[in-house]
Amino acid sequence: MLKQHLQLKLGQKLAPQQIQLMKLIQLHTLEFEEELERELEENPALEIVKEEPKEEDFSSSLEDAYQDEGTESITTDFDVDQYLYDDEPSYKTASSNYSPDDEEFDNESLLTEGQSLYDYLTEQIHLSSINPEDLKIAEYIIGNLDTDGYLRREIKSLVDDLAFSQGIYTTKEKVEDILENYVQKLDPPGVGARGLQECLLLQIEKKISSDKAVSLAANILRHQFDALTNKHYNKIIQKYDIEEEDLKDALEEISKLSPKVGGNFDTQTITINQEIIPDFVIQVKDGQVVPVLNSKNAPTLRVSEEYKDILTTYSHDKNSSEHKQAALFIKQKLDAAKWYIDAINQRQNTLLQTITAIVKFQKDYFITGDEKSLKPMILKDVADITGFDISTISRVVKSKYADTPNGIVYLKDLFSDSLTNDDGEEVSTKEIKTHLQEVISKENKRKPLTDDALVIILKEQGYNIARRTIAKYREQLNIPVARLRKEL
Repeated sequence: MLKQHLQLKLGQKLAPQQIQLMKLIQLHTLEFEEELERELEENPALEIVKEEPKEEDFSSSLEDAYQDEGTESITTDFDVDQYLYDDEPSYKTASSNYSPDDEEFDNESLLTEGQSLYDYLTEQIHLSSINPEDLKIAEYIIGNLDTDGYLRREIKSLVDDLAFSQGIYTTKEKVEDILENYVQKLDPPGVGARGLQECLLLQIEKKISSDKAVSLAANILRHQFDALTNKHYNKIIQKYDIEEEDLKDALEEISKLSPKVGGNFDTQTITINQEIIPDFVIQVKDGQVVPVLNSKNAPTLRVSEEYKDILTTYSHDKNSSEHKQAALFIKQKLDAAKWYIDAINQRQNTLLQTITAIVKFQKDYFITGDEKSLKPMILKDVADITGFDISTISRVVKSKYADTPNGIVYLKDLFSDSLTNDDGEEVSTKEIKTHLQEVISKENKRKPLTDDALVIILKEQGYNIARRTIAKYREQLNIPVARLRKEL
């Protein structure tokens, strides 16, 4: 039996404009340019106006951006009648908040063509004295090499695949024989190896030399590989009864070998070279730090005058159904154009307010360029200053870069947690990592500092940190443990 009843619900929904704004905010400059081009192509009612910036407008915008922190209001109400009867429409977002030194970056992809490792090896194997049946097996082995030139698959798996997919019935011994006597003899030396040790051995064996260092290097790779990788140099010296200088010479020969012999070949026929384009420009003038948007983030947009005239023409004929449909289509395009302009305006406002808050928070860093000047800062700190939600701040700093007097800076690198030093002051974890990196860079490489020793040194500098925290920071800095930092 059906029953009717009333139910109250409290819900929250994002308007299409809000969703569009969130997507635009998280785009970096290159992505934003692509998105803008796509919108201009899809909506003929939207136009971009190229205007030459005036110097006085630029100076004025710098002061406004710094003092007012981008608190201008954005009007989002829309009335189509304005398109018909406003004599001097202002349907554009004009912003002169960009640097006069902005370069015209060339976003054009650099396309290069090169020979792949597979093609290079296939050409060689066809020139070798190998019978047709073995040639098919050799080609299949080459096809299973990875981009570094290694054969990562088990020989047994290759035997099974040859039987099922190629109709070639062979044995494990046969495949190994073709791999070792044909594939591994190809250029570059080391190709077809099944591991790093074999790769290095294949290369060292190609060096036809009676040189003592080369012979010792080959012996170490063949019989003392574990001791080498773990840097147990004393064990190697005792094993071969050699001097330390002899070991140094052998290690120098090993260092000339490549662990990735396929790295010099193109894995794709097209390679894209793309440079970083900063989203913000940070300028330091008279002790003041002023953030401005890259000009590519502040386009001048307006609604098409031509579309306004067309809508006026169709609106006068209310009897024709075709004209009504045309007028509705044009109105939808005009609505979309106005919404997009408002979204761009709000995006600029959000980006500017966020970077202004970051700059005021990290003023000392932008002036000095010293990472030790970085203050502890998390997303919530910026959100509290701007009044935006933390998720909005996260979208703003995502994949964004700033051009500062001290180089290009990734915005996310400006954020860090805090720790309290012995003086009771909060310091950034980045500052501690910088100190840690300096201490390790100055250590005696013959006797690298252990994590326990690093704890003692940093404690003497006023940073009371646990050993596990030192290990975590060291790993984040891609610094190996003391044993692997050891050098002769």
